[in-house]
Amino acid sequence: MQTPIFEGLKQYIKENNISFHTPGHKGRHTTINWEKYIPTIDLTEVEGLDNLQDPSGIILRSQKLAAKTFKSKSTFYSVNGTTGGIYIGLSAITNPGDSVLIQRNCHKSVYNGIILNNLVPKYIYPNYNEKHNIITGIHPIDIENSLKENPDIKAVVITYPSYYGICSHIEKIVDIVHKYDKILLVDEAHGSHLVFSDTLPKSSLEVGADIVVQSTHKTLPSFTQTSMIHVGSDRVDIDKLKDMYNLYQTTSPSYIFMASLDIARAYMAEEGKERLNKHIQNIKKCISEIEEIDRVSIFTGDIEDSTIKDVDITKMLLSIEGIRGTELEKILREKYNIQLEMSDYYYALALTTLMNTEEDLNSLVSALKDISKWAPYEEKRDFNFEEFKPIISRSIREGFFSKKQSCKLKDSIGRTSASFIIPYPPGIPIVVPGEIITEEIYEYINFLKKNNVEIIGLLDYNKEKINVAI
Repeated sequence: MQTPIFEGLKQYIKENNISFHTPGHKGRHTTINWEKYIPTIDLTEVEGLDNLQDPSGIILRSQKLAAKTFKSKSTFYSVNGTTGGIYIGLSAITNPGDSVLIQRNCHKSVYNGIILNNLVPKYIYPNYNEKHNIITGIHPIDIENSLKENPDIKAVVITYPSYYGICSHIEKIVDIVHKYDKILLVDEAHGSHLVFSDTLPKSSLEVGADIVVQSTHKTLPSFTQTSMIHVGSDRVDIDKLKDMYNLYQTTSPSYIFMASLDIARAYMAEEGKERLNKHIQNIKKCISEIEEIDRVSIFTGDIEDSTIKDVDITKMLLSIEGIRGTELEKILREKYNIQLEMSDYYYALALTTLMNTEEDLNSLVSALKDISKWAPYEEKRDFNFEEFKPIISRSIREGFFSKKQSCKLKDSIGRTSASFIIPYPPGIPIVVPGEIITEEIYEYINFLKKNNVEIIGLLDYNKEKINVAI
């Protein structure tokens, strides 16, 4: 029997890697022993098990408990991940043809939602911190200026915290958005744990965001593809949200996924809080040890950067002098059985959760100490990763649905892209459909390719072609 996916999974398990990547449960039976229940709880909408499309029993009770735990007015389970939650949230607060203000470096799911709902995106750009070679937060004044200049904007979409754990001034942003009577949707995919500790940045729900979508599976102990949609204010039309929920949500939801959300919520409402706070103490100790290692740095913020309100320290952004981030990730996996979440040219990201043990962190510190001693210095060129200002040839929807032809990447300069070009992770587009591919974008894509950054959207085995609009 040929089972390539299953065989690949079994092989990975044999490696016994330490997990500093999603999902948040880290493969550990901390909440319940899932082996005892799977596959017997893989059920459907039989009597007594309720229906996610119109819950009135056990699912409704669970979602109400989640709303209480996460401090929302209403909570809906998304078994299509935060991607599905973003589609639902966007469609609930807009109508086709509306303008929305989004971060240029938002996740692909926001762009997909714009295409699906036929919306018009307007962009705000995060700060590029040249000192640390990292994209940081948003200037709240940029949001206010955009809302002044574009009164037709119906909603604002931001990411909080960023993939790297950087938190913009969320309270100021909420105040500004509501001052202009707009609705704020927050992609809080990496922040479902924030509400459970007073020492972490505040959850956007706590400061009045209207809709917040969280990837419970990323930072809490639920299964991959399980997320929650939280409604935080009366500005959201709940009836419309329910309609859009049933439009985008699968009609065959996994009861394993729903049970996973239920159990993760219950765990965090009780002993999970204590475990998270213990983990934060372990992280602080780990950071102090890393800061003492020669050549090794960890980004914990920059007091001179006014766009940074706070940093989520459970996301450890690491760098070693003379080593590319992509190479550091590779070394940790191949020589130390430590798998990180992602890497870019400058940094490698260890995504920790309360399910990581003190021993996990000690192993990481030990590996970094070792690498700093033996790893040779690479020749690295300085590269500015500031966001490109797009040259828009046609709407994103027109570009996506246009007739396409493939051409060599070099020959695409000056043409209109019909594809998303996305380094993944983190899933943030370099160019989206309808935008002109410039010489600078071409050089940037080549730079990423040469430095082993995976790019989604390029064609053929060698990633040498791209779809352009005719």
